[in-house]
Amino acid sequence: MNDDKQRSESDAKLEREIRQGRKFTAQEALGRMIGPGAMRGGSAISRGQEAETAIGTWLRSNLTDSTGALQALLHRRLRESALLLNNPDQPLVALAEYCKQVLASDYRLEELVREADVEWGRRMDERPHFNREGSPPHPDDPYTNDSVRAALGEVLTKISEATGGRRCAGE
Repeated sequence: MNDDKQRSESDAKLEREIRQGRKFTAQEALGRMIGPGAMRGGSAISRGQEAETAIGTWLRSNLTDSTGALQALLHRRLRESALLLNNPDQPLVALAEYCKQVLASDYRLEELVREADVEWGRRMDERPHFNREGSPPHPDDPYTNDSVRAALGEVLTKISEATGGRRCAGE
């Protein structure tokens, strides 16, 4: 018992010496409040942030998009969606479900295309080429209903391949 007390006193003395020259930070205070080993095996970022990062990384690697406007738009839309909040451990399921929702509605597809055109215009510092009903798409428009529909279909195919064809929630 006496050995344990001596060890505790020497450990405390050593800890005081180490801390003597250091500045006390809020992170250290929080760590002391939580206790040792609280973060062992855990992540310093939330599951939601991990899911957002995973989607962004996956889109950059798997979505063919020369200007990146559609990638950024999909990432932003998913980041703000309940789909991702409800599936933080399966971000690709959330992305697939979002793509299916867009493809199932002409209105949602047209809105996504319009926003992609706006994002493209911002990035390129040019006036965007919006789709006009009854007119063919502008030849320089990188985001048309057909091109975005094809891109989202490609995303669904790649997700299916990446997940081994497992069915997504809601199918």
